[in-house]
Amino acid sequence: MISNAMRNYFREVDGIDIREIEVNISGGHLEVFYNGKPLEKYDCVYAKGSFKYASLLRSITAALHNTYYPISPEAYTISSNKLLTQLVLQKHNIPTPKTYLSSSASAAKKILEKINYPVIMKFPSGTQGKGVMYADSYASASSMLDALAALKQPFLIQEYIETGGADVRAIVVNGRVVAAMKRKAVKGEKRANIHVGGKGIAYEPDAYTKKVAILAAKAVGAEICAVDILEGIKGPMVIEINLSPGLQGITAATKVNVADKIAKYLFEQTKALKESGKKVMTTKIFEELGIAQPKEGAKEILMNLDFRGDRILLPEIITKATGFGEKDEFSVKVEKGKVVIEKIGKGK
Repeated sequence: MISNAMRNYFREVDGIDIREIEVNISGGHLEVFYNGKPLEKYDCVYAKGSFKYASLLRSITAALHNTYYPISPEAYTISSNKLLTQLVLQKHNIPTPKTYLSSSASAAKKILEKINYPVIMKFPSGTQGKGVMYADSYASASSMLDALAALKQPFLIQEYIETGGADVRAIVVNGRVVAAMKRKAVKGEKRANIHVGGKGIAYEPDAYTKKVAILAAKAVGAEICAVDILEGIKGPMVIEINLSPGLQGITAATKVNVADKIAKYLFEQTKALKESGKKVMTTKIFEELGIAQPKEGAKEILMNLDFRGDRILLPEIITKATGFGEKDEFSVKVEKGKVVIEKIGKGK
């Protein structure tokens, strides 16, 4: 959906399968390969994928230079791990449910003895509600704990926030909530995720909930992401940040063209990055060719030249900047790789 929307703004858009990408780490630098060949140079890269590809996504974006990407490399590692997400959000004073991490099964059972029920038990990695379990008593939690201990995987114990089986998904783009929906779990299910049968309806969060979502996105280093929030009696609490959210459900629920909003933002930021990287004559040089004469010293414009056969045609932007006229006389100094044109007088 986003690739198609980007084609309305960018001249060329390639959809690349992350499973065909590899990153070469050697010689003190990273090099990205696609189908065995070095990845082409792109002005913008929007890298998405499930938590399984977090390390690869981080490596890809870390290897990019002079390229706009809306998600920091570190964000992929943070958002793919619920514990790291909790730690980052806590550092930035963003509200989250009370969470416990134990080093062993025996330590976990001591936690289970002193907390209130029901509780949620989950694996640090996983999305779409996978790996999330609900325990309404010490007995059920202890039984789950024995099974989890056998898997020899770390897990989190989290307080259960009563919301009537609903949560809020907010899509954040450029520090704004561009769309939001409330997801309601089906009967007999505690998870509200669309992928496990949850139903989404358009929803307008209050100002504080929006602020929490925006701050959460900023905390992990993502300009574009989905933030999942529980609205309980203690106020909104962030439970997950998804850097690769599905858009079908929220688009259908809200009737907002989320893909277009993302694509337009990617284009605007890419354009801004390219322009800011150029040395230009004045701050208005690209504004309808309304170019003011530089007041001090020579200025530099980075561009491609227009070759017409064996001749070079300079664009109007150069003519306006120099103030040259048809009747002026010029001195042209030429050497390999360099041309200097100076006005020496007014022609008759």
